[in-house]
Amino acid sequence: AMAEEEDPCSFASPSRCLTRHLYLRCRVDFGAQALRGTAAFTARAEREALRCLVLDTKDVQVFKVTVNGQDAKFGFGEKHSFKGTPLEITLPFELRRGQEAIIEISFESSPKSSALQWFTPEQTSGKKHPYLFSQCQATHCRAIFPCQDTPAVKLTYYAEISVPKELVALMSANRDGEMPDPEDSSRKIYIFSQNVPIPCYLIALVVGALENRKIGPRTLVWAEKELVDKSAYEFAEAEAMLKVAEDLAGPYVWGQYDLLVLPPSFPYGGMENPCLTFVTPTLLVNLSLFSVFQVIAHEISHSWTGNLVTNKTWEHFWLNEGHTVYLERRIGGRLFGEQFRHFQALGGWRELQNTINTLGDKNLVTNLIPNLHGVDPDATYSSVPYEKGFALLFYLEQLLGGPDVFTGFLKAYIQQFAYKSIITEDWKKFLYSYFKDKVDVLDKVDWNAWFHAPGMPPVKPMYDMTLSNACVALSQRWIQAKECDLGSFSSADLKEMSSHQLIEFLAQLLLEAPLPVSHVKRMQEVYDFNAINNSEIRFRWLRLCIRSKWEEAIPLALKMATDQGRMKFTRPLFRDLYNFDKSRDLAVKTFLEHRVSMHPVTSMLVGKDLKQDQ
Repeated sequence: AMAEEEDPCSFASPSRCLTRHLYLRCRVDFGAQALRGTAAFTARAEREALRCLVLDTKDVQVFKVTVNGQDAKFGFGEKHSFKGTPLEITLPFELRRGQEAIIEISFESSPKSSALQWFTPEQTSGKKHPYLFSQCQATHCRAIFPCQDTPAVKLTYYAEISVPKELVALMSANRDGEMPDPEDSSRKIYIFSQNVPIPCYLIALVVGALENRKIGPRTLVWAEKELVDKSAYEFAEAEAMLKVAEDLAGPYVWGQYDLLVLPPSFPYGGMENPCLTFVTPTLLVNLSLFSVFQVIAHEISHSWTGNLVTNKTWEHFWLNEGHTVYLERRIGGRLFGEQFRHFQALGGWRELQNTINTLGDKNLVTNLIPNLHGVDPDATYSSVPYEKGFALLFYLEQLLGGPDVFTGFLKAYIQQFAYKSIITEDWKKFLYSYFKDKVDVLDKVDWNAWFHAPGMPPVKPMYDMTLSNACVALSQRWIQAKECDLGSFSSADLKEMSSHQLIEFLAQLLLEAPLPVSHVKRMQEVYDFNAINNSEIRFRWLRLCIRSKWEEAIPLALKMATDQGRMKFTRPLFRDLYNFDKSRDLAVKTFLEHRVSMHPVTSMLVGKDLKQDQ
């Protein structure tokens, strides 16, 4: 029996009625910045004498609801600050338990929908055509059309999307062809089907002047013309990673694995939309193989952990992310060696220390399983579910017999819960039944501290230090250096270091008290970090400069914070600029100027960070 749990982030009650399939027909209107159309759900009553149904909505207009073709009464409940407004539908007849009906809703999204970002032609690479993309995770699908917007519910979907005929539409689904729009000769309709049941947060749409390049037997890369060849080159290893992932996790069930490179304002490194991973263009800036590898391996891994086995509520988000980081690093170990996997794992532990330093070690959002009652999941987003989740799995791997033994468990876990949504209790029960001969070992784990205590985990796993030692040694030299020692540094210090070791060197310095400004000036003289375009290095270098109060770095940090919108970079840069008295006013002014062209979620969160939220 699966554990029951209500989703605090949704108004829908799947225990009464389940939406199992969606037939979506809509028209993308760039003039009105709206999606307009019908969402028809095949819904099944889960209890006797069902007469009403509640769906999630957020800033969506509803014009009409029918049930099996008959008009149904509907009304909106009270508006909630971030959960949106419940849509209450009264069925024109009673449904018996197990009986299905088609509930069709005519809707229109709002230009200020938190799920959609609309671009004018001037904001794109090609400058000729408009562009639209959606980002539904965690709770924004309801800001496109009414739905049961909880990861507890999975459905298949079929969609027909009408767009201007010079543009291409793509979704998180199989491409099933296109045809002229019978109602408007200047438009065409793209057809999609997703036959694997998915939660609503994985429904995704992009519309733009997109081109593709084939880079593998099941992989196309999509981007605007200006970026498509560079993207195809950078992501050429996708098929090799897919094969390793299948070997570790089981068969890939989604058919196609395409990659889409988005405009720079995309708020995340990547988003694991099924059949079509969304990725940030910050990966294309003169990057090392490793940052590309990390994001792509992560999104590929989600095809099993997250998309096939899904957290039932966002409180159990670590089930999605901790397992995905674990798989991503196992792929890295296979491709680049076990020392590299340990190096990445230790980098993750530092990232977790950094996050907990920022949020505070008594802050309950640093719990592996936070309480989200009355909490906006976007506002709690951090590295905790990723890195604390990974640390638990890495610790268990070491406790239970090593990577191969633990991967056996992971494969069985995916098989057991594929196509389902689960909570931590389901995972833990399965862990105990899989390792039934090691129950005494498992009982020694302080589960309560891992799951329900804030701050760093109760135990630190063991890490192979081979690749980290050089980073630690160099960062310690800088931390201990007096003014008279600065002459001892030279460009030769970095000669043997790879780009991921440079990232780690800077990350270690960021965990310490700020360096004197004389030190960062000297670092620029000998290492010339300003000349490096690799986003991961540049981001940490500029944070280091701003924290050391080096005024010359202010314009560079502002430029990086606004040239792209990946929240991992934009939020900390803005926060550091805000905390430096010399740049505070300029940071606020720059944010207010750029706010209109930012992604709605990014703008909301940076606004909070800079105390500008209306």
